Amino acid sequence: MKLLAAGLVAAAAFATSLDASAQAVTYSVEPTHTFVTWEAKHFGTSTSRGRFDKKDGSITIDRTAKTGRAEITIQTASMNTGVAPFDKHLTSKDFFNSEQFPTAVFKGEKFTFEGDKVTAVEGTLTLLGKTNPVTLKATGFNCYQNPFFKREVCGGDFEATVKRSLYGMTYGLPGIPDDIRLLIQIEAVRQ
Repeated sequence: MKLLAAGLVAAAAFATSLDASAQAVTYSVEPTHTFVTWEAKHFGTSTSRGRFDKKDGSITIDRTAKTGRAEITIQTASMNTGVAPFDKHLTSKDFFNSEQFPTAVFKGEKFTFEGDKVTAVEGTLTLLGKTNPVTLKATGFNCYQNPFFKREVCGGDFEATVKRSLYGMTYGLPGIPDDIRLLIQIEAVRQ
């Protein structure tokens, strides 16, 4: 009888662990509502801004376990400032060196929650062949039932400040500041 009881307890524990892991949901980045942009002061005067038009990735969230992971890949040659000569300079060896390093990748491995809402994602940013820690702070996060996709969509606005010199991007220092504001507005569709 003790053996049967132990077997039932083990089966119940296994079923509970399956239920907990079944709470993890994967979302695919929806490119028409996802924007990766940056901002930097230009020699202490105006703020220069640009965005990357090509990006993709996936996000997995487990609201029950309060965990998640994310991977966002950015095509650096898709730089768009609205000024073609400026885009060409930014994708050159002086800055993003898109020919040699065509992608930048953010991998989020630790999610912080407040209730069901993600408030921060800690991970790494790989750029120009160098990887450094980055924490994206959420300035907004929400999930909703999308009427077009007929599926749940989650997303929000996330931001961080990164030091470009940590990635070997030193052109124009100190006139062009080392601190670059990175902004990611993201929506992702439940798979």
